[in-house]
This record gives sequence, structure tokens and C-alpha cells, in this order.
Amino acid sequence: MGLEGDEEMAAIPTKSTFRYNSPFVQVSLIGLVCFCCPGMFNALSGMGGGGQVNHSVANNANTALYTTFAVFGVLGGGIYNILGPRLTLVSGCSTYVLYAGSFLYYNHHKHQDFAIIAGALLGVGAGLLWAAQGAIMTSYPPTHRKGTYISLFWSVFNMGGVIGGLIPFILNYHRGEAASVNDGTYIGFMAFMAAGAALSLAILPPSKVIRNDGTRCSNIKYSNVRTESIEIFKLFLNWKMLLIVPAAWSSNFFYTYQFNNVNGALFNLRTRGLNNVFYWGAQMLGSVGIGYIMDFSFQSRRMRGFVGISVVAVLGTAIWAGGLANQLRYSRSDTLENLLDFKDSGADYAGPFVLYFSYGLLDAMFQSMVYWVIGALANDSEILSRYTGFYKGVQSAGAAVAWQVDTHNVSFMSQLIVNWCLTTVAYPLLVILVMLAVKDEAEGEGGTTEEATPTSAKPTYT
Repeated sequence: MGLEGDEEMAAIPTKSTFRYNSPFVQVSLIGLVCFCCPGMFNALSGMGGGGQVNHSVANNANTALYTTFAVFGVLGGGIYNILGPRLTLVSGCSTYVLYAGSFLYYNHHKHQDFAIIAGALLGVGAGLLWAAQGAIMTSYPPTHRKGTYISLFWSVFNMGGVIGGLIPFILNYHRGEAASVNDGTYIGFMAFMAAGAALSLAILPPSKVIRNDGTRCSNIKYSNVRTESIEIFKLFLNWKMLLIVPAAWSSNFFYTYQFNNVNGALFNLRTRGLNNVFYWGAQMLGSVGIGYIMDFSFQSRRMRGFVGISVVAVLGTAIWAGGLANQLRYSRSDTLENLLDFKDSGADYAGPFVLYFSYGLLDAMFQSMVYWVIGALANDSEILSRYTGFYKGVQSAGAAVAWQVDTHNVSFMSQLIVNWCLTTVAYPLLVILVMLAVKDEAEGEGGTTEEATPTSAKPTYT
């Protein structure tokens, strides 16, 4: 759209929450895109080994994935500022279909090269998708409702994991002794992922999204390579981003342990699918709970940040302690002949199931909390696309290391202890960041002085 298109968009009534160009609809749409693509990917990964008996194939593919993701996560914010949301998202989403297809191929040919190449390409695509998603989720909502919109996104997105968990559960229900999922499972994932790529074309750029008070999310003009290269380099010298590094590194590091060494090690095939339904369902509950705390618990935004971080820290400590108690019962050297089944194992199934459910709850609360802190540092889409891209890049570097740690047969107990320590280190650093960089609404909107004003007149929120 040119100037005339902008005037037509501005003329659209702005009081309806459900209009196409509202933050609510646009955040819901990016949630649906992620429902179809990373949501299904999460369900696939959550089965342990990508649904294969040989976990090394998925471990190597995920190492390639998160290595390229680490690079393009950081670059993704700059690419988003140059290309805009639609081209960035459709390019990223397309790579998810290829990744799921590579496991379908492996089911028949048992060659892992295609899966590794597809994983590397998915890392590029995921970097683009998550940089765009982060910018949309943190910059489109009004400042005083960012936690609510983050929980909205997280709930819609993780419904993809719930539905994705049902796919292998239903299609492999009568294959309780099978080692690998059937072809229909991968085809089902591919169909959802292709739908997500098509749906990404419905996302509007920030200059077309108008809040209920009439302010636009951003009036930025698309950037250029030189500007974005300089700004991305500055991120590595930005003290705010450096304080986020431990939280970013740990936030996907624990997936390898939880998926492969809890769900993949203790349960049979059909039960892994059922467990994933509840794992990702727990994420929906966790995101809603922490979103409420971050937006409504206290009048002071800074105090809400302190309380939210404290709640996650206490809950996280309790859940990892439960994980330690569970891990003392088995090790990597054990051969579990009778894997747990939701129908046949009775009380033996209940404890590990509750633990796995709790891991999902903690994941959503931890990541929603970090996104809230990032969103409180600025309001402008251009800045937040870089911040969230940096977060996803560091997060993916941690994940790449974690998948190789498991490939090299590091003990389950060592992995658990490292995960627990990494998340624990993150909490006090986030408290310092909120203390120094997050302003209360009374002190001015936005978190920092580097924030660009979204419109010619400074917006106000009621």
C-alpha cells in the first residue's frame, strides 16, 4: 500500500478488538501460523528422536537445525526489518514442511543425510519466523497488556502441540510395541505445516496495525542491509542483551533432556504422543497464569516483573527438584524392558506423567516471562525484532549444544543438573534487568530512551 492505502487503513474504525488490523487479530494470526509450523514441530520433537527408535538421527538433524538457527535467529530481526513480515514468514514456514518430509523419507530409506540437510534449512527458516513472531507479539499490543497478548499467542501456538500430540497418539494407538511412528504421522504434520505457510500471508506489517486508541504500532520504513548489520553488531555490546544471555541459552537447552531422556526413555510410543498432548496443554495454562501476573498483579510494571520472575523461580526450583527425584530411579545405562504405558502401567505411570506435565508448565512460564521482559524494554517493532532475534539466536545456540551433549551419551543426571543450574542463574540477572531498564508507566511509556516513538504524536494508553 502507498499513501492512499495508508489513509484508507487509518479510516477503518479502531474501537473493535476483532477488526482485521487490530493487534488482537494479528497476534492471534501469528499464533495460528506458529500453531501449524513450530507447534507441529514441537509435537514431532516431543516424541523423542523425532518418532524414530534411533535418536541419533533426530539429534544430528537438530544439531544442524539449531546451529543455523543460532546464526539466522540473530540475523532474523534485521532480515525482518528489510523484507517485512509476509515474505519473512512465508520463507520461514516453508522449511518446516521439508523437515517433516525428511523423516518420512527416513522411514523408507534409513539415510540420515536428507534429515540433516533439512534440519539445517529449517534452522534458517525458523530464525526468520521467530524473529518476525517476536517483533509482532511484543510490539503490536498496547504497553499495559503485553503479558496478556504474550499468553494469547502462547496458548494458540501450543494448541498446535496439543493437536500435534494427538496425531501420533491416534495413528499409532494400536502399535504400542512399535519403535517408529508410521508414514501417516509425518504426512499429517506436513499438511498442517503447509497450511501455516499459506496463513502467514495474512499478517499485516506494523505500519498497518492500529491499536484501539488510534495509534499505529510503527511507522518505520523498511531498513537496509548496512543499517541492520550495524544494529545487529551493537546487540553483542548491549548490556541489556548480555543480561538476557543465560535465560536465552537455557530456555531450549532443557528440551533435549525432557523429550529424549524423560518422555523418550520412560514411555512407549503411543504414550509419548499422549504425554505431549498434556505437555503442550500445560504450556497453555502456564502462559495464561504468568500473563495475568505480569499484567494485573500490581499497578507498578516494575513490581509485576519482580513478582513474575520470583514466581517462576520458586516453581522452577520445585519442578527440577521433582525431576531429580525421578532421575534417581534410572540412568542411561539401564535397559528399560517394560516402558510405561498409560493404560497398563497404573500408578507407576502417574508420577513421571505429572513431572512431564510440570516441565511443560515451567517452559511456558519461563519463556513468557522472558518475552515480557524483552517487550518491556521497547515498544517499536524495529527495535524489538532485533531484540527477539538475538534472544532466539542465543537460545538456538544453546539447543545445538544440548542435542550434541545427548548424542555423546552424557549421563541423564549430568544433563538434569546442568539444566537446573542454567535456569537458576537466569533469575537474578533478569531481576537486575527489570530494576535498571524497565520503567513504570508513570515514568513514561516504553522501557528505554532508545525506543522510537510509534507515531508523530506520543501515544497514551488508558
